[in-house]
Amino acid sequence: MDEDYDVIVLGTGLKECVLSGIFSIDKKVVLHMDRNKYYGGESASLTPIDEFWKKFTPKKTAEEITALCKKYGKPRDWNIDTVPKLIMAKGKLTHLLIHTTTDKYLDFQLADGSYVQKLANEKTGAGKLHKVPSNAEEALKSSLMGIFEKRKFRSFIMHVDQFEENDKKTWKGMDPHKMTMAEIFLHFNLDKNTQDFVGHALALYREDSYLTQPYYKTFLAIKLYQRSLDQYGKSPYLYPLYGLGELPQAFARLSAVYGGTYMLDKPIEELVMEDGKCVGVKSQGQIARAKMVVCDPSYALDRCKKIGDVVRAYCFLDHHIPNTNNSNGVQIIIPQNQVIPRRKSDIYISMVSATHNVTAKGYFIATCSTTVETATPEDELKPAIDLLGPCMDKVYHVSPMYVPVDDGKESNIFISKSYDATSHFETTCEDIDAIYERAMGKKFDYSQVKYQREEQE
Repeated sequence: MDEDYDVIVLGTGLKECVLSGIFSIDKKVVLHMDRNKYYGGESASLTPIDEFWKKFTPKKTAEEITALCKKYGKPRDWNIDTVPKLIMAKGKLTHLLIHTTTDKYLDFQLADGSYVQKLANEKTGAGKLHKVPSNAEEALKSSLMGIFEKRKFRSFIMHVDQFEENDKKTWKGMDPHKMTMAEIFLHFNLDKNTQDFVGHALALYREDSYLTQPYYKTFLAIKLYQRSLDQYGKSPYLYPLYGLGELPQAFARLSAVYGGTYMLDKPIEELVMEDGKCVGVKSQGQIARAKMVVCDPSYALDRCKKIGDVVRAYCFLDHHIPNTNNSNGVQIIIPQNQVIPRRKSDIYISMVSATHNVTAKGYFIATCSTTVETATPEDELKPAIDLLGPCMDKVYHVSPMYVPVDDGKESNIFISKSYDATSHFETTCEDIDAIYERAMGKKFDYSQVKYQREEQE
């Protein structure tokens, strides 16, 4: 370990493993370390099932955990994601997987569908699920909107379909860099419910600040959703067989092929500083030196600030989620304005099953998540829990969200953000891109990837 490297990466979460892979592609000498014995860090997949109970219910006795395990079939049939998310079929992570050829290590299953909740009763706060319509034909059949609203939405979505940022003819006199999304909604006279599902279930915004931004950003996000849906025709979302823990391992293999060195179960004693700059990492009395360190927040908490918490409920089911057409895998978004009381952020549900090789046959695992806004975070997930039907067991967990206090350029310590509550990977990939650009002073150029599949085969 007493060697010099270009980059030392600490933690084997997805972000860190992706960065390790693309640094290696960039011909950097990489040392990748983790204090844990397993890959994944905060975003690990836990198997067998008793590992889940040990992590999230530490007060249970060994006998209680054994009894729980017996309820759910073979323990090793379970791979439970601690930070469950789905992959957009044409999104940034898929783009990265394809251009680095990391997809060759993985098999994917299409999620069955994407749903959004619409508030059905203002007094009780009850909501109703609707399949997300993404084109004019689906909009006309959707029960999400009334007949007159369908016509207005049809006009809107046709305009989005035709829109090209660099073609003024497609703007229809509405400058995409000057007009806001709120003004576009007003132009098409779309009601608040329609605005909610467009912004939150199609464009995948987490809150409503997008309304005051130039509308082209929302249009591009909607078109990404549409392209992802068109890729396979049934759903815009993919999920890797055997759980999300397969993703960081795939990128770790990529790094290793390019010469990266991996060390698991290595306690990190300190980041070694000289003249205000990080020059290496100390572990078990040895120092590995490097020009920069990339890490998740847990390795440098003194250089991070807490911006909030995410609450997650891991719910064990023996049935499909009602009103989702017996979907074996599904995403549900509850926009902030479609619950009582109104919220500042959305609520998410992602559900996977034995179809994805992550549960025993006949079982489903649904995870509900949101950004904490009150002193009773478990209560904030009630609108989501109510949609699931009876739960065999459910476990709540609150995770802090950290962000780095600076960009890392002065200290040479580049820190990722904690995972947010979203049930997709778009914000995760934005952080990966930002860290690479800060660390390397340039954007990662996928066209320079010369890696050939036959080199591995």
